Amino acid sequence: MKKLLITGFEPFLHFKTNPTMKIVEELNGKEINGYHIHGRILEVDFSKSGKQILDCWNEIQPDAVISLGLAAGRSAITPERIAINCNDGEQDNSGNLPSGEKIIEDGPDGLFSTLPIRSMVNRLKEENYPAAISNSAGAYLCNHVMYQILFMLKQNELKMPAGFIHIPASHELAVQIGKAPSWSQDDLTQAIRICIETLDT
Repeated sequence: MKKLLITGFEPFLHFKTNPTMKIVEELNGKEINGYHIHGRILEVDFSKSGKQILDCWNEIQPDAVISLGLAAGRSAITPERIAINCNDGEQDNSGNLPSGEKIIEDGPDGLFSTLPIRSMVNRLKEENYPAAISNSAGAYLCNHVMYQILFMLKQNELKMPAGFIHIPASHELAVQIGKAPSWSQDDLTQAIRICIETLDT
């Protein structure tokens, strides 16, 4: 059976929970669309998260990679189109404060997702889940890990579905932060199941 590496992040900044963790924990060990799911949680740390996702890839040797991140404020599931070679944003959980430096010094300015992002969005809409392709993963840790995995695959001339999906806040998180669009945790998890079902289409 094929293997899928799916990653989420620990809580960060002022967010006391992270719904990506719960999705990863729920799907870990499941079999979906011919893939055995291997779930891993990454630290919100510019000096560690890139190495962690590469270590996970080396450990599991997956046939596909989907990384998840929280985009509190977005109301739809948003597969990302591109990762940029830039670290920026607020302090991470270890106090690192990026200032626009490159992720990979001699890497390309941008790397495109190899996930079937259009199929994901179309299928989610068919199932009445709000969804849209996003053209910006930002420059924080979500973009960082997306770039790291895509760069590694490019360097090694490996072709497989790999990329990043941002999700809205869960109801639990919205109660904590206030004034944010939110979904039930069950709907968030089901939406990612649907995304997995589009792999290889």
